[in-house]
Amino acid sequence: MLKRINDTLPELLAGILLYGLAVLLVGICFVKNRWYYVSGLAIGILLAMGMAIHIAIVIRDSLELAEKGAKHRVTLHYILRYAVILVVFVVTAYFGLGSVVALFIGVMGLKVGAYLQPFTHRVVSNGRRKKKNSSGEEGA
Repeated sequence: MLKRINDTLPELLAGILLYGLAVLLVGICFVKNRWYYVSGLAIGILLAMGMAIHIAIVIRDSLELAEKGAKHRVTLHYILRYAVILVVFVVTAYFGLGSVVALFIGVMGLKVGAYLQPFTHRVVSNGRRKKKNSSGEEGA
């Protein structure tokens, strides 16, 4: 389903999850209130994944518009995305749902996931080739 939106989106999401797992395993050793840290990080990682999906959808839809309409749409959704981030930060802090620092670290997973995408692409591509070869088809 995600591949219909953008070919690299599943790989980007995998990179965000890998980053989240690494930050979880390292960070949990250094914090006193582990559940507070984990919940903040989980909110941040989910927010990063949601942002990635939203960006992919906006880009796909904007390609069908004229240049002026596309610029307007991209700008509007950029502002909307960051307004949602701000609301999530405020709600998390106000209700004590999790660590705001961990939430920020989780949101940065979008950036790290983008840098990890070539790595996750290689891993996914090699897995597909091995699967094709084991089923009797010729590899690419």
